[in-house]
Amino acid sequence: MSLLTLLPFIVLIGAMFLMTRSAKKKQQQAAEMRNQMQPGSGIRTIGGMYATVKEVNEDTVLVDAGPGVELLFAKNAIGAVLTDDEYNRIVHGVEHDLKSDADIVPDDASSLTGTGDSAADAPADDKAVDLGKKDAAEEPADDAAEAKTDAEPKKTDGDTEAK
Repeated sequence: MSLLTLLPFIVLIGAMFLMTRSAKKKQQQAAEMRNQMQPGSGIRTIGGMYATVKEVNEDTVLVDAGPGVELLFAKNAIGAVLTDDEYNRIVHGVEHDLKSDADIVPDDASSLTGTGDSAADAPADDKAVDLGKKDAAEEPADDAAEAKTDAEPKKTDGDTEAK
């Protein structure tokens, strides 16, 4: 056999060796992370549940998932041990790295106008503004006719033109 026919097999064996080596290294890092777990640390399981470690045994971990909820997991089911800041940010929504002087979005748009008066602070007018009707001074006869026709109900014989 020539070296040229053995070359694909050699490359294949070398690639398999490199892949198993990196996978073994990742497994060792995960085992080391699980062994460094201590009671009080925040964790994420491989299923995506966040909890606090209550007790660590040789192969199992007792976690507190909420008030009165204690769960027993295999150590291999722990996906990540989180830092305190990361755990608080995810579970409790606490952000420690936010700037205290950051712009705050107002609840209403009155502060965006620049006048300083909000709708609640403005004095209420006794006269209601009617945007849909004509002024009474322009055509008083039309308003009286509309009021009269509104008071009398229209009678129909049941036939409608819309079909």
